[in-house]
Amino acid sequence: MIEKRQFYIDGAWVEPVAGTACEVTNPATEEPCATISLGGQADTDAAVAAARRAFPGWMATPPEERIALLEKLLTIYKARWEEMAQAISLEMGAPIDLARKAQTGAGYGHLKDFVRTGKAFAFERPLGDHAPNDRIIYEPIGVAAMITPWNWPMNQITLKFGAAVVAGCTMVLKPSEEAPLNAMLFAEMVHEAGFPPGVFNLVNGDGAGVGTQLSGHPEVDIVSFTGSTRAGVQISKTAADTLKKVHLELGGKGANLIFADADAGAVERGVLDMMQNTGQSCNAPSRMMVERSVYERTVEAAAEIAGRVAVGPPAEAGDHIGPLINARQFDKVQDLIQAGIDEGARLVAGGPGRPEGMNRGYFARPTVFADVAPGMRIEREEIFGPVLSIIPFEDEAEAVRIANDTDYGLTNFVQTADPERANRLARQLRSGMVEMNGHGGGGGRPFGGMKRSGQGREGGVWGVEDFMEVKAVSGWDAAEPS
Repeated sequence: MIEKRQFYIDGAWVEPVAGTACEVTNPATEEPCATISLGGQADTDAAVAAARRAFPGWMATPPEERIALLEKLLTIYKARWEEMAQAISLEMGAPIDLARKAQTGAGYGHLKDFVRTGKAFAFERPLGDHAPNDRIIYEPIGVAAMITPWNWPMNQITLKFGAAVVAGCTMVLKPSEEAPLNAMLFAEMVHEAGFPPGVFNLVNGDGAGVGTQLSGHPEVDIVSFTGSTRAGVQISKTAADTLKKVHLELGGKGANLIFADADAGAVERGVLDMMQNTGQSCNAPSRMMVERSVYERTVEAAAEIAGRVAVGPPAEAGDHIGPLINARQFDKVQDLIQAGIDEGARLVAGGPGRPEGMNRGYFARPTVFADVAPGMRIEREEIFGPVLSIIPFEDEAEAVRIANDTDYGLTNFVQTADPERANRLARQLRSGMVEMNGHGGGGGRPFGGMKRSGQGREGGVWGVEDFMEVKAVSGWDAAEPS
C-alpha cells in the first residue's frame, strides 16, 4: 500500500492541516492501492496564499528563464518516464503499454510544445501600422486553480501547467482523488527542476471540498477545469461570485461521419478509437454515422472489429483495454447498455456484464449497437465507456443535422475521399475540433469545444492566451527598441 499523505505547498512537502484519509482503489482488483489525504479549507488557503506571494516575482521573471525551467522539467520527466507510466496504470487502469506510450507520452509532448510556443510568443505587440503609439501587452492573470480529471491525467495537467508557466501565472493543482499518484510524482519533478517556491502547489481533495474552495476563493484569478459538464456548471456558479475567469474543457458526444467513399481503414479506425482508454475519453467518436448504401456492411465490420478487442489486466503488456475507473462508472455504463437494449437498438457486439472469465475488477465488454435512433439515451448521453452507437443517414444534409443535434460540441470526425465535401463539412459541423480521415492534428493545436463541451482552448498559443490578460497601452514611445 502506497502512503502519500502530504501536500506540496510553497516549495516543500507539508503535512495536511485539516486532511482526512482517502483510499485510492486499483480498478483492476477493486482493492486499495494507496492512501492519500483530502485537504480542507486551511490547506487550500495555505496553497493559494503561497501562490499569491510568489506571483509578483514569477510574473517579473523573464520568459526565457521560465521556459528554461520547462526545458529542465522535460529532461527530468523523460528520466522518470517509467515511474509515471506505472503510477497511471496502477491507479486508473490504463494498460501499461498505453500508459507508457499515450498517457505518459502526452504529457511529454505538451511540455515540449509549450517550450516551442513560449519561445515564439509575442508578449508585447504593436496594435498596427495605423496606430504607431498603441501597444498591446500580454500579462499573466495571476493565481490559477487547476482542477484535473483521472482519465488522461498527465495530458490535462501538462496542458494547464505548461501554459501557465509560459504566461507567468502561479498555480494550485487539485488532481482527481481517483488518480492522484501521477500528479504527486509530477510535483516531485517540478521541485527537482527548481521552480521557485509557491509557483506550483498541489493539494489533494475532492470536488465538493478543495474543488469548490478553489473555485470560490477570492485570491484565485482563474479556474481551469477539465471534467464533466455537470461539474463544470457547478464550478461556473461558484466562481461567479468573485468574477474570476473560468476555463472549461467538458464532455463530448462526437459524431464520426462515414461516407460510402471512405477509405478501407475508416471503420476499424473508428471502432478502435472509440475503445481506446476503455472509452474514457471526452473526444471519443462515440456516434458512428454511416451512409445508408454501406450501412449493413459497416455494421458487420464494426461488430467483428469490436469482437477482436481484448480486455485484460492493466499490468500485462499488450494491445488490450483495461477496466473502467470505479464502481460508479461501471454501474453507469451497464445502465446505459441496458437502456440501449430496452429502447430497441440492435446489439451486435458485447452487451451487459463483465467479459467472460472476469468476475472481479471494473471491466466492461466492448459493445456496439446498430440501428440507434436520434433521441435514444445511448445517442444523447456521454457514456464514457467502450460503447459505440451506429446511426444510418441518407445524405450529407441529414448527416450534418443529426451530428449537430447534440448538447455537446467537442470533436467530430469525417471519413470521405471527396476533399470538397470534407472541407464543406468542416465548416458546417458545430464542434471545436474536426478530424478528417484519421488525421489527429499537430502538436500545439487548440483543444476545446463549443456548447456544453466547454469554453476556452488548451494547447499552443491559444492555451497560453487563456492564462493571460490583454492590456492596451496608448501613447507608447514608438521609437523604443522592441
